[in-house]
Amino acid sequence: MTFSLLARDEATGRLGLATATHAYGVGPVADHTRAGVGVIATQSFVEVSYGPRGLDLIERGLPASEALDKLVADDADSDIRQVAYLDTTGATAHHTGARCVPSCGGLADGPVVAVGNMLDHDGVLPAVVEAYHGASGDLADRLLAGLAAGDEAGGDVRGRMSAALRVVAGEKLAEPWQGTLVDLRVDVDPDPVGRLGESLRYHRAYGVFFESVFKPGLVTGAEPVLGEELEQALTGLADTQQELGDDLEPTVWRGVLLVRAGRVDEGAALIARGIAARPPFARFVDGMARTGMLPIGSAEILRRAAR
Repeated sequence: MTFSLLARDEATGRLGLATATHAYGVGPVADHTRAGVGVIATQSFVEVSYGPRGLDLIERGLPASEALDKLVADDADSDIRQVAYLDTTGATAHHTGARCVPSCGGLADGPVVAVGNMLDHDGVLPAVVEAYHGASGDLADRLLAGLAAGDEAGGDVRGRMSAALRVVAGEKLAEPWQGTLVDLRVDVDPDPVGRLGESLRYHRAYGVFFESVFKPGLVTGAEPVLGEELEQALTGLADTQQELGDDLEPTVWRGVLLVRAGRVDEGAALIARGIAARPPFARFVDGMARTGMLPIGSAEILRRAAR
């Protein structure tokens, strides 16, 4: 019912998994990841436990192939399952049960493995792997390129509905929640892979946005941030604005930082642009003034901008 691509970035050690299907909400069902351990795709007539149980076995030290073999042996319905494993060494393993609906199968090439069932034809998986290897960009970009090529080649014979993308760190981190680097899903859409690409673009833009606004003390500190740190934040917000287009929130935040830094007229002009495009931004600004994050409210900002 699905096709998936799992890969390890040999330069960074990161692990990734991308999936597309004509079924609702594929991400939580098919995709299983754990930083510093591995990634697993579970599909066909899904037994979700292959994911968490497999990651547990790999984390205890079993190679991917042994972990998968053990769970297949314990599964009375393994002939209707399709599963793929990839661990942090780049080792892969995959299983396609004899009763999985064709076109179906798996294709491994180094630290890359693609699996699929109910596919349009036998050329879908080779197209996925070839596109991954031929793509530029980071791991997420290449996974999406593989997914898009599979879609273009025919993909799921039933059509399109949902897609998902995850990338995790290749090593365990002190704070486990920091190990998931990308976690995106499109639950229902006529072009889920294309929409997933848009989501990745927003993910990156907002990553810069969050670093430019929510860094501790940047907006919430008692004293304004000045110098190089301020300029980096302003540049990051300008870059985010360019990526987001009509949504002027990054411009408003640039204005907030400038007002806090004493560049009041410059900042007021930017905030006023945001309020003109979306008047409720005035209430947002007034709320920040009430908390002490801004020294002036929207009325004074608009007055200064009009001078």
